[in-house]
Amino acid sequence: MDFSVIGAAAAEALTLASFIGIGGGVLLGYVVGVIPGLSRSVAISIAIPMTFYMSPYIAISFLIGLSKGTAAGSAVSAILLNAPGEASSAATALDGYPMARQGKPKTALQVGLIASVMGDILATIILIFVAIPFARVALLFGPYEMAAILAFALVFIAGLSGGNIFKGLAAGGLGIFLGTIGLDNQTGLPRLTFGYTELMDGMPLIAVAIGTLALSEMFIQSEKLRYDRENMAVSMKKDTSDRITWPIFKGILPTILRGTGVGTFVGALPGLGPSVGSFMSYGMTVKAAKDPESFGKGNPKGIAAAESADNAVIPAALIPLFGLGIPGNVSAALLIGAFAIHGITVGPLLLRDNPELLYSIFAGMILASVIMLALGWFGLMFFAQITRVPPHVVIPIVIFFCLAGMMLQGYGTFGLIILMGFAALGYLMKKYDYSFVTFLVAFIITPMLELNLRQSIILSRGNWAILLDRPIATFFIACTALALITLIIRTFRTDKAAAGAPTSE
Repeated sequence: MDFSVIGAAAAEALTLASFIGIGGGVLLGYVVGVIPGLSRSVAISIAIPMTFYMSPYIAISFLIGLSKGTAAGSAVSAILLNAPGEASSAATALDGYPMARQGKPKTALQVGLIASVMGDILATIILIFVAIPFARVALLFGPYEMAAILAFALVFIAGLSGGNIFKGLAAGGLGIFLGTIGLDNQTGLPRLTFGYTELMDGMPLIAVAIGTLALSEMFIQSEKLRYDRENMAVSMKKDTSDRITWPIFKGILPTILRGTGVGTFVGALPGLGPSVGSFMSYGMTVKAAKDPESFGKGNPKGIAAAESADNAVIPAALIPLFGLGIPGNVSAALLIGAFAIHGITVGPLLLRDNPELLYSIFAGMILASVIMLALGWFGLMFFAQITRVPPHVVIPIVIFFCLAGMMLQGYGTFGLIILMGFAALGYLMKKYDYSFVTFLVAFIITPMLELNLRQSIILSRGNWAILLDRPIATFFIACTALALITLIIRTFRTDKAAAGAPTSE
Protein backbone atom coordinates (compact mmCIF):
# COMPACT_ATOMS: atom_id res chain seq x y z
CA MET A 1 0.00 0.00 0.00
CA ASP A 2 1.48 3.34 -1.10
CA PHE A 3 0.98 5.75 1.81
CA SER A 4 2.15 8.72 -0.28
CA VAL A 5 -0.76 8.10 -2.67
CA ILE A 6 -3.17 7.81 0.27
CA GLY A 7 -1.84 11.06 1.75
CA ALA A 8 -2.23 12.87 -1.56
CA ALA A 9 -5.78 11.53 -1.90
CA ALA A 10 -6.70 12.71 1.59
CA ALA A 11 -5.23 16.15 0.87
CA GLU A 12 -7.27 16.44 -2.33
CA ALA A 13 -10.44 15.48 -0.47
CA LEU A 14 -9.89 18.34 1.99
CA THR A 15 -9.62 21.10 -0.63
CA LEU A 16 -12.28 23.80 -0.97
CA ALA A 17 -13.28 22.54 -4.44
CA SER A 18 -13.82 19.09 -3.00
CA PHE A 19 -16.01 20.41 -0.18
CA ILE A 20 -18.10 22.43 -2.63
CA GLY A 21 -18.48 19.59 -5.13
CA ILE A 22 -19.24 16.82 -2.64
CA GLY A 23 -21.31 19.05 -0.38
CA GLY A 24 -23.31 20.26 -3.38
CA GLY A 25 -23.94 16.66 -4.43
CA VAL A 26 -25.15 15.64 -0.96
CA LEU A 27 -27.36 18.73 -0.65
CA LEU A 28 -28.90 18.22 -4.09
CA GLY A 29 -29.41 14.54 -3.29
CA TYR A 30 -31.17 15.40 -0.05
CA VAL A 31 -33.56 17.75 -1.83
CA VAL A 32 -34.28 15.18 -4.56
CA GLY A 33 -34.71 12.37 -2.04
CA VAL A 34 -37.24 14.33 0.00
CA ILE A 35 -39.51 14.79 -3.04
CA PRO A 36 -41.66 11.64 -3.52
CA GLY A 37 -41.27 9.99 -6.90
CA LEU A 38 -37.69 11.12 -7.57
CA SER A 39 -35.19 8.30 -7.04
CA ARG A 40 -31.39 8.34 -6.86
CA SER A 41 -31.09 6.84 -10.34
CA VAL A 42 -33.27 9.63 -11.74
CA ALA A 43 -31.12 12.23 -9.98
CA ILE A 44 -27.83 10.73 -11.18
CA SER A 45 -29.01 10.38 -14.77
CA ILE A 46 -30.02 14.05 -14.85
CA ALA A 47 -26.83 15.20 -13.08
CA ILE A 48 -24.30 13.36 -15.27
CA PRO A 49 -24.25 16.12 -17.94
CA MET A 50 -23.50 18.64 -15.17
CA THR A 51 -20.17 16.88 -14.48
CA PHE A 52 -18.81 17.36 -17.99
CA TYR A 53 -16.69 20.37 -17.01
CA MET A 54 -15.63 19.02 -13.61
CA SER A 55 -12.40 17.17 -12.86
CA PRO A 56 -12.80 13.36 -12.79
CA TYR A 57 -12.45 13.21 -9.00
CA ILE A 58 -14.95 16.02 -8.32
CA ALA A 59 -17.38 14.59 -10.90
CA ILE A 60 -17.45 11.05 -9.50
CA SER A 61 -17.45 12.24 -5.88
CA PHE A 62 -20.29 14.66 -6.70
CA LEU A 63 -22.40 11.83 -8.14
CA ILE A 64 -21.63 9.45 -5.26
CA GLY A 65 -22.48 12.23 -2.78
CA LEU A 66 -25.71 12.80 -4.71
CA SER A 67 -26.55 9.10 -4.43
CA LYS A 68 -25.85 9.07 -0.69
CA GLY A 69 -27.85 12.24 -0.05
CA THR A 70 -30.82 10.89 -2.01
CA ALA A 71 -30.88 7.68 0.02
CA ALA A 72 -30.90 9.63 3.30
CA GLY A 73 -33.37 12.25 2.05
CA SER A 74 -35.93 9.72 0.89
CA ALA A 75 -36.44 8.72 4.53
CA VAL A 76 -37.79 12.23 5.27
CA SER A 77 -40.79 11.87 2.97
CA ALA A 78 -41.28 8.26 4.12
CA ILE A 79 -41.51 9.39 7.76
CA LEU A 80 -43.45 12.63 7.34
CA LEU A 81 -45.69 11.78 4.37
CA ASN A 82 -45.83 7.97 4.37
CA ALA A 83 -44.75 8.44 0.74
CA PRO A 84 -41.18 7.14 0.32
CA GLY A 85 -38.92 9.13 -1.97
CA GLU A 86 -37.98 5.80 -3.54
CA ALA A 87 -38.93 2.15 -3.14
CA SER A 88 -36.04 1.29 -0.81
CA SER A 89 -37.46 3.64 1.86
CA ALA A 90 -40.83 1.88 1.91
CA ALA A 91 -39.60 -0.26 4.81
CA THR A 92 -38.68 2.94 6.69
CA ALA A 93 -42.27 4.17 6.41
CA LEU A 94 -43.60 1.07 8.18
CA ASP A 95 -42.44 2.39 11.55
CA GLY A 96 -41.32 5.92 10.69
CA TYR A 97 -44.76 7.29 9.78
CA PRO A 98 -46.56 5.78 12.82
CA MET A 99 -43.83 7.18 15.09
CA ALA A 100 -44.24 10.62 13.51
CA ARG A 101 -48.02 10.46 13.95
CA GLN A 102 -47.46 9.72 17.64
CA GLY A 103 -45.83 13.15 18.06
CA LYS A 104 -42.19 12.08 17.58
CA PRO A 105 -41.37 13.13 14.00
CA LYS A 106 -38.01 14.69 14.91
CA THR A 107 -36.94 11.59 16.83
CA ALA A 108 -37.87 9.38 13.90
CA LEU A 109 -35.92 11.60 11.48
CA GLN A 110 -32.86 11.64 13.74
CA VAL A 111 -32.93 7.84 14.13
CA GLY A 112 -33.14 7.48 10.36
CA LEU A 113 -30.30 9.96 9.81
CA ILE A 114 -27.91 8.34 12.30
CA ALA A 115 -28.67 4.86 10.95
CA SER A 116 -28.11 6.12 7.39
CA VAL A 117 -24.76 7.73 8.18
CA MET A 118 -23.44 4.82 10.25
CA GLY A 119 -24.48 2.26 7.65
CA ASP A 120 -22.92 4.35 4.92
CA ILE A 121 -19.58 4.94 6.68
CA LEU A 122 -19.15 1.33 7.79
CA ALA A 123 -19.97 0.01 4.30
CA THR A 124 -17.54 2.52 2.77
CA ILE A 125 -14.76 1.25 5.06
CA ILE A 126 -15.58 -2.31 4.00
CA LEU A 127 -15.45 -1.19 0.35
CA ILE A 128 -11.98 0.28 0.82
CA PHE A 129 -10.58 -2.89 2.39
CA VAL A 130 -12.31 -5.30 -0.01
CA ALA A 131 -12.30 -3.54 -3.40
CA ILE A 132 -8.54 -3.01 -3.66
CA PRO A 133 -7.51 -6.67 -3.02
CA PHE A 134 -10.41 -7.72 -5.25
CA ALA A 135 -9.14 -5.46 -8.05
CA ARG A 136 -5.60 -6.80 -7.70
CA VAL A 137 -6.86 -10.35 -8.19
CA ALA A 138 -9.06 -9.23 -11.11
CA LEU A 139 -6.00 -7.81 -12.89
CA LEU A 140 -4.91 -11.43 -13.40
CA PHE A 141 -8.12 -12.20 -15.33
CA GLY A 142 -7.97 -12.56 -19.11
CA PRO A 143 -10.73 -12.29 -21.73
CA TYR A 144 -11.94 -15.82 -20.92
CA GLU A 145 -12.61 -15.01 -17.28
CA MET A 146 -14.12 -11.59 -17.99
CA ALA A 147 -16.47 -12.94 -20.66
CA ALA A 148 -17.66 -15.72 -18.33
CA ILE A 149 -18.15 -13.34 -15.38
CA LEU A 150 -20.05 -10.79 -17.48
CA ALA A 151 -22.33 -13.50 -18.89
CA PHE A 152 -23.04 -14.76 -15.38
CA ALA A 153 -23.77 -11.23 -14.13
CA LEU A 154 -26.21 -10.69 -16.98
CA VAL A 155 -28.22 -13.84 -16.23
CA PHE A 156 -28.02 -13.22 -12.48
CA ILE A 157 -29.38 -9.69 -12.81
CA ALA A 158 -32.09 -10.82 -15.25
CA GLY A 159 -33.35 -13.35 -12.72
CA LEU A 160 -33.32 -11.05 -9.70
CA SER A 161 -34.54 -7.78 -11.19
CA GLY A 162 -37.94 -8.99 -12.31
CA GLY A 163 -40.61 -11.44 -11.21
CA ASN A 164 -40.57 -13.34 -14.51
CA ILE A 165 -37.30 -14.72 -15.88
CA PHE A 166 -38.57 -14.49 -19.46
CA LYS A 167 -39.41 -10.81 -19.05
CA GLY A 168 -36.00 -10.29 -17.48
CA LEU A 169 -34.25 -12.05 -20.36
CA ALA A 170 -36.36 -10.12 -22.90
CA ALA A 171 -35.35 -6.82 -21.29
CA GLY A 172 -31.72 -7.96 -21.20
CA GLY A 173 -31.90 -9.09 -24.82
CA LEU A 174 -33.19 -5.69 -25.90
CA GLY A 175 -30.35 -4.04 -23.97
CA ILE A 176 -27.81 -6.30 -25.69
CA PHE A 177 -29.30 -5.53 -29.11
CA LEU A 178 -29.14 -1.77 -28.59
CA GLY A 179 -25.66 -2.10 -27.09
CA THR A 180 -24.31 -3.44 -30.40
CA ILE A 181 -25.26 -0.31 -32.33
CA GLY A 182 -22.26 1.68 -33.57
CA LEU A 183 -18.85 0.85 -34.99
CA ASP A 184 -17.69 -2.74 -34.65
CA ASN A 185 -14.94 -2.71 -32.03
CA GLN A 186 -12.68 -4.98 -34.14
CA THR A 187 -13.47 -4.37 -37.81
CA GLY A 188 -14.54 -0.73 -37.52
CA LEU A 189 -17.60 -1.32 -39.71
CA PRO A 190 -20.85 0.50 -38.78
CA ARG A 191 -23.70 -1.61 -37.40
CA LEU A 192 -27.36 -0.54 -37.34
CA THR A 193 -26.48 3.14 -37.70
CA PHE A 194 -28.71 3.62 -40.79
CA GLY A 195 -26.38 6.32 -42.03
CA TYR A 196 -26.61 8.52 -38.93
CA THR A 197 -23.15 9.69 -37.89
CA GLU A 198 -24.52 10.43 -34.40
CA LEU A 199 -24.81 6.67 -33.83
CA MET A 200 -21.24 5.84 -34.85
CA ASP A 201 -20.20 5.82 -31.18
CA GLY A 202 -23.26 3.81 -30.22
CA MET A 203 -26.59 4.75 -28.72
CA PRO A 204 -25.98 7.71 -26.36
CA LEU A 205 -25.89 6.45 -22.76
CA ILE A 206 -27.25 9.77 -21.50
CA ALA A 207 -30.33 9.44 -23.71
CA VAL A 208 -30.90 5.84 -22.61
CA ALA A 209 -30.43 6.64 -18.91
CA ILE A 210 -32.42 9.86 -18.75
CA GLY A 211 -35.18 8.51 -20.99
CA THR A 212 -35.78 5.13 -19.33
CA LEU A 213 -35.25 6.38 -15.77
CA ALA A 214 -36.05 10.05 -15.31
CA LEU A 215 -38.40 11.11 -18.11
CA SER A 216 -40.46 7.92 -18.08
CA GLU A 217 -40.85 8.26 -14.29
CA MET A 218 -42.21 11.76 -14.75
CA PHE A 219 -44.82 10.38 -17.14
CA ILE A 220 -45.85 7.83 -14.52
CA GLN A 221 -45.92 10.44 -11.74
CA SER A 222 -48.08 12.70 -13.92
CA GLU A 223 -50.49 9.83 -14.40
CA LYS A 224 -50.65 9.17 -10.65
CA LEU A 225 -51.23 12.85 -9.97
CA ARG A 226 -54.61 12.62 -11.70
CA TYR A 227 -55.89 10.15 -9.11
CA ASP A 228 -53.95 10.89 -5.91
CA ARG A 229 -53.93 14.41 -4.53
CA GLU A 230 -54.20 13.66 -0.81
CA ASN A 231 -51.61 15.24 1.48
CA MET A 232 -50.93 13.26 4.65
CA ALA A 233 -48.01 15.37 5.87
CA VAL A 234 -47.11 15.37 9.55
CA SER A 235 -46.52 18.82 11.03
CA MET A 236 -43.18 19.57 12.72
CA LYS A 237 -43.84 21.25 16.08
CA LYS A 238 -41.27 22.50 18.58
CA ASP A 239 -41.03 19.93 21.36
CA THR A 240 -37.92 19.61 23.53
CA SER A 241 -38.72 15.99 24.34
CA ASP A 242 -38.93 15.09 20.65
CA ARG A 243 -35.27 14.13 20.05
CA ILE A 244 -33.07 11.05 20.05
CA THR A 245 -31.64 10.13 23.46
CA TRP A 246 -28.80 7.90 24.58
CA PRO A 247 -31.12 4.98 25.58
CA ILE A 248 -32.73 5.09 22.12
CA PHE A 249 -29.33 5.15 20.38
CA LYS A 250 -28.03 2.34 22.58
CA GLY A 251 -31.10 0.28 21.73
CA ILE A 252 -30.80 0.73 17.97
CA LEU A 253 -27.00 0.30 17.72
CA PRO A 254 -27.03 -3.54 17.34
CA THR A 255 -29.80 -3.15 14.75
CA ILE A 256 -27.69 -0.66 12.78
CA LEU A 257 -24.68 -3.01 12.79
CA ARG A 258 -26.81 -5.93 11.61
CA GLY A 259 -28.49 -3.79 8.94
CA THR A 260 -25.10 -2.62 7.70
CA GLY A 261 -23.95 -6.21 7.32
CA VAL A 262 -27.11 -7.16 5.42
CA GLY A 263 -26.88 -4.10 3.17
CA THR A 264 -23.21 -4.70 2.42
CA PHE A 265 -23.85 -8.31 1.47
CA VAL A 266 -26.83 -7.42 -0.73
CA GLY A 267 -25.02 -4.50 -2.37
CA ALA A 268 -21.99 -6.61 -3.29
CA LEU A 269 -24.24 -8.99 -5.27
CA PRO A 270 -25.09 -7.48 -8.68
CA GLY A 271 -28.76 -6.85 -9.32
CA LEU A 272 -30.34 -7.08 -5.87
CA GLY A 273 -30.51 -3.38 -5.08
CA PRO A 274 -31.31 -1.33 -1.95
CA SER A 275 -34.98 -2.35 -1.74
CA VAL A 276 -34.01 -5.98 -1.17
CA GLY A 277 -31.46 -4.94 1.44
CA SER A 278 -33.82 -2.69 3.43
CA PHE A 279 -36.71 -5.18 3.53
CA MET A 280 -34.38 -8.11 4.30
CA SER A 281 -32.85 -6.18 7.20
CA TYR A 282 -36.28 -5.14 8.46
CA GLY A 283 -37.55 -8.73 8.33
CA MET A 284 -34.49 -10.05 10.19
CA THR A 285 -34.93 -7.39 12.87
CA VAL A 286 -38.58 -8.30 13.41
CA LYS A 287 -37.72 -11.99 13.72
CA ALA A 288 -34.91 -11.30 16.19
CA ALA A 289 -36.99 -8.93 18.35
CA LYS A 290 -38.51 -9.91 21.71
CA ASP A 291 -41.57 -7.79 20.90
CA PRO A 292 -42.27 -8.33 17.17
CA GLU A 293 -45.82 -7.05 17.62
CA SER A 294 -44.44 -3.52 18.26
CA PHE A 295 -43.11 -3.22 14.71
CA GLY A 296 -45.32 -1.31 12.33
CA LYS A 297 -46.50 0.83 15.25
CA GLY A 298 -43.55 3.19 15.63
CA ASN A 299 -40.59 1.08 16.78
CA PRO A 300 -37.30 2.99 16.18
CA LYS A 301 -35.49 -0.28 15.51
CA GLY A 302 -37.60 -0.70 12.37
CA ILE A 303 -36.39 2.67 11.07
CA ALA A 304 -32.77 1.87 11.97
CA ALA A 305 -32.88 -1.55 10.30
CA ALA A 306 -34.25 -0.24 7.02
CA GLU A 307 -32.11 2.91 6.76
CA SER A 308 -28.78 1.32 7.72
CA ALA A 309 -29.20 -1.42 5.11
CA ASP A 310 -30.51 0.96 2.45
CA ASN A 311 -27.48 3.26 2.75
CA ALA A 312 -24.96 0.43 3.12
CA VAL A 313 -25.95 -0.89 -0.30
CA ILE A 314 -24.61 2.22 -2.06
CA PRO A 315 -20.89 1.81 -1.22
CA ALA A 316 -21.14 -1.99 -1.34
CA ALA A 317 -22.47 -1.85 -4.91
CA LEU A 318 -19.15 -0.28 -5.91
CA ILE A 319 -17.20 -3.41 -4.88
CA PRO A 320 -17.96 -5.31 -8.13
CA LEU A 321 -17.72 -2.02 -10.07
CA PHE A 322 -14.17 -1.19 -8.95
CA GLY A 323 -13.13 -4.83 -8.75
CA LEU A 324 -14.50 -6.20 -12.04
CA GLY A 325 -16.13 -3.29 -13.85
CA ILE A 326 -19.57 -4.84 -13.29
CA PRO A 327 -22.22 -2.45 -11.85
CA GLY A 328 -23.99 -3.73 -8.75
CA ASN A 329 -27.14 -1.66 -9.38
CA VAL A 330 -28.51 1.08 -11.62
CA SER A 331 -26.70 3.88 -9.78
CA ALA A 332 -23.37 2.10 -10.17
CA ALA A 333 -24.16 1.45 -13.82
CA LEU A 334 -24.70 5.15 -14.40
CA LEU A 335 -21.32 5.90 -12.82
CA ILE A 336 -19.72 3.96 -15.68
CA GLY A 337 -21.12 6.61 -18.02
CA ALA A 338 -19.62 9.35 -15.87
CA PHE A 339 -16.23 7.63 -15.93
CA ALA A 340 -16.50 7.25 -19.72
CA ILE A 341 -17.19 10.97 -20.15
CA HIS A 342 -13.82 11.67 -18.55
CA GLY A 343 -12.02 8.97 -20.57
CA ILE A 344 -11.51 6.59 -17.64
CA THR A 345 -12.00 2.82 -17.81
CA VAL A 346 -13.69 1.61 -14.65
CA GLY A 347 -12.74 -1.78 -13.20
CA PRO A 348 -9.48 -3.36 -12.03
CA LEU A 349 -7.47 -1.24 -14.49
CA LEU A 350 -8.46 1.82 -12.49
CA LEU A 351 -6.26 0.62 -9.61
CA ARG A 352 -3.32 0.11 -11.95
CA ASP A 353 -3.67 3.20 -14.13
CA ASN A 354 -5.22 5.77 -11.76
CA PRO A 355 -4.57 4.73 -8.13
CA GLU A 356 -4.60 8.38 -7.03
CA LEU A 357 -8.11 8.83 -8.42
CA LEU A 358 -9.39 5.65 -6.75
CA TYR A 359 -8.03 6.60 -3.32
CA SER A 360 -9.34 10.16 -3.77
CA ILE A 361 -12.81 8.78 -4.46
CA PHE A 362 -12.61 6.70 -1.28
CA ALA A 363 -11.60 9.78 0.73
CA GLY A 364 -14.40 11.76 -0.91
CA MET A 365 -16.94 9.09 0.07
CA ILE A 366 -15.95 9.39 3.74
CA LEU A 367 -16.20 13.18 3.47
CA ALA A 368 -19.66 12.83 1.87
CA SER A 369 -20.85 10.79 4.85
CA VAL A 370 -19.69 13.46 7.30
CA ILE A 371 -21.33 16.23 5.25
CA MET A 372 -24.51 14.15 5.05
CA LEU A 373 -24.66 13.95 8.85
CA ALA A 374 -24.11 17.71 9.26
CA LEU A 375 -26.64 18.71 6.59
CA GLY A 376 -29.23 16.25 7.81
CA TRP A 377 -28.87 17.21 11.47
CA PHE A 378 -28.88 21.00 11.11
CA GLY A 379 -31.14 21.18 8.07
CA LEU A 380 -33.86 18.95 9.47
CA MET A 381 -36.59 21.59 9.53
CA PHE A 382 -35.68 22.89 6.06
CA PHE A 383 -35.85 19.45 4.41
CA ALA A 384 -39.13 18.76 6.20
CA GLN A 385 -40.66 21.80 4.47
CA ILE A 386 -39.65 20.50 1.02
CA THR A 387 -42.18 17.68 1.44
CA ARG A 388 -44.89 20.28 0.97
CA VAL A 389 -43.83 21.23 -2.57
CA PRO A 390 -46.70 20.03 -4.80
CA PRO A 391 -45.93 17.45 -7.51
CA HIS A 392 -47.38 19.64 -10.27
CA VAL A 393 -44.52 22.07 -9.59
CA VAL A 394 -41.79 19.42 -9.37
CA ILE A 395 -42.64 17.41 -12.49
CA PRO A 396 -42.25 20.22 -15.10
CA ILE A 397 -38.93 21.27 -13.54
CA VAL A 398 -37.55 17.74 -13.75
CA ILE A 399 -38.72 17.36 -17.36
CA PHE A 400 -36.96 20.64 -18.22
CA PHE A 401 -33.69 19.38 -16.71
CA CYS A 402 -34.05 16.10 -18.62
CA LEU A 403 -34.32 17.92 -21.94
CA ALA A 404 -31.60 20.44 -21.05
CA GLY A 405 -29.22 17.65 -19.99
CA MET A 406 -29.63 15.98 -23.35
CA MET A 407 -29.06 19.22 -25.24
CA LEU A 408 -25.84 19.84 -23.29
CA GLN A 409 -24.38 16.68 -24.85
CA GLY A 410 -24.51 18.30 -28.30
CA TYR A 411 -26.89 15.84 -29.98
CA GLY A 412 -29.42 18.54 -30.86
CA THR A 413 -32.84 17.59 -32.18
CA PHE A 414 -31.66 14.06 -33.00
CA GLY A 415 -30.78 13.54 -29.33
CA LEU A 416 -34.18 14.78 -28.18
CA ILE A 417 -35.93 12.35 -30.54
CA ILE A 418 -33.89 9.45 -29.13
CA LEU A 419 -34.58 10.68 -25.59
CA MET A 420 -38.34 10.72 -26.15
CA GLY A 421 -38.17 7.27 -27.74
CA PHE A 422 -36.44 5.81 -24.68
CA ALA A 423 -38.84 7.68 -22.39
CA ALA A 424 -41.74 5.92 -24.12
CA LEU A 425 -39.87 2.60 -23.91
CA GLY A 426 -39.18 3.10 -20.19
CA TYR A 427 -42.82 4.00 -19.55
CA LEU A 428 -44.04 0.81 -21.23
CA MET A 429 -41.44 -1.35 -19.44
CA LYS A 430 -42.51 -0.01 -16.05
CA LYS A 431 -46.20 -0.33 -16.85
CA TYR A 432 -45.90 -3.95 -17.98
CA ASP A 433 -43.31 -4.99 -15.36
CA TYR A 434 -40.30 -5.48 -17.62
CA SER A 435 -37.05 -4.96 -15.75
CA PHE A 436 -35.52 -1.66 -16.85
CA VAL A 437 -32.65 -2.48 -14.45
CA THR A 438 -31.73 -5.54 -16.52
CA PHE A 439 -32.18 -3.56 -19.71
CA LEU A 440 -29.89 -0.74 -18.62
CA VAL A 441 -27.16 -2.97 -17.15
CA ALA A 442 -27.22 -5.19 -20.25
CA PHE A 443 -26.92 -2.15 -22.50
CA ILE A 444 -23.89 -0.89 -20.56
CA ILE A 445 -21.91 -4.13 -20.26
CA THR A 446 -22.64 -5.44 -23.79
CA PRO A 447 -19.64 -3.72 -25.48
CA MET A 448 -17.30 -5.13 -22.83
CA LEU A 449 -18.90 -8.58 -23.02
CA GLU A 450 -18.68 -8.64 -26.82
CA LEU A 451 -15.04 -7.53 -26.86
CA ASN A 452 -13.93 -10.16 -24.33
CA LEU A 453 -16.01 -12.90 -25.96
CA ARG A 454 -14.59 -12.25 -29.44
CA GLN A 455 -11.07 -12.06 -28.07
CA SER A 456 -11.63 -15.41 -26.34
CA ILE A 457 -12.84 -17.00 -29.57
CA ILE A 458 -9.85 -15.67 -31.51
CA LEU A 459 -7.31 -16.77 -28.88
CA SER A 460 -8.83 -20.24 -28.50
CA ARG A 461 -9.37 -20.66 -32.27
CA GLY A 462 -12.71 -22.25 -31.47
CA ASN A 463 -11.19 -24.95 -29.26
CA TRP A 464 -13.39 -25.37 -26.14
CA ALA A 465 -10.78 -27.61 -24.52
CA ILE A 466 -8.75 -24.53 -23.62
CA LEU A 467 -11.30 -23.83 -20.87
CA LEU A 468 -9.90 -26.83 -18.97
CA ASP A 469 -6.86 -24.66 -18.26
CA ARG A 470 -9.11 -21.78 -17.15
CA PRO A 471 -10.86 -22.99 -13.96
CA ILE A 472 -12.31 -19.57 -13.07
CA ALA A 473 -13.90 -19.17 -16.51
CA THR A 474 -15.20 -22.76 -16.40
CA PHE A 475 -16.66 -22.17 -12.94
CA PHE A 476 -18.61 -19.07 -14.02
CA ILE A 477 -19.84 -20.74 -17.21
CA ALA A 478 -21.21 -23.58 -15.09
CA CYS A 479 -22.76 -21.07 -12.68
CA THR A 480 -24.40 -19.26 -15.60
CA ALA A 481 -25.93 -22.47 -16.93
CA LEU A 482 -27.08 -23.52 -13.46
CA ALA A 483 -28.58 -20.11 -12.71
CA LEU A 484 -30.45 -20.08 -16.03
CA ILE A 485 -31.90 -23.56 -15.49
CA THR A 486 -32.86 -22.78 -11.89
CA LEU A 487 -34.59 -19.53 -12.84
CA ILE A 488 -36.54 -21.16 -15.68
CA ILE A 489 -37.72 -23.97 -13.38
CA ARG A 490 -38.72 -21.45 -10.71
CA THR A 491 -40.66 -19.39 -13.25
CA PHE A 492 -42.57 -22.44 -14.51
CA ARG A 493 -43.44 -23.42 -10.94
CA THR A 494 -44.61 -19.92 -10.12
CA ASP A 495 -46.77 -19.73 -13.24
CA LYS A 496 -48.21 -23.16 -12.55
CA ALA A 497 -49.04 -22.25 -8.97
CA ALA A 498 -50.64 -18.98 -10.10
CA ALA A 499 -52.72 -20.83 -12.72
CA GLY A 500 -53.94 -23.32 -10.11
CA ALA A 501 -54.82 -20.69 -7.49
CA PRO A 502 -58.58 -20.27 -6.83
CA THR A 503 -60.09 -17.05 -8.12
CA SER A 504 -62.46 -14.93 -6.08
CA GLU A 505 -65.94 -14.36 -7.49
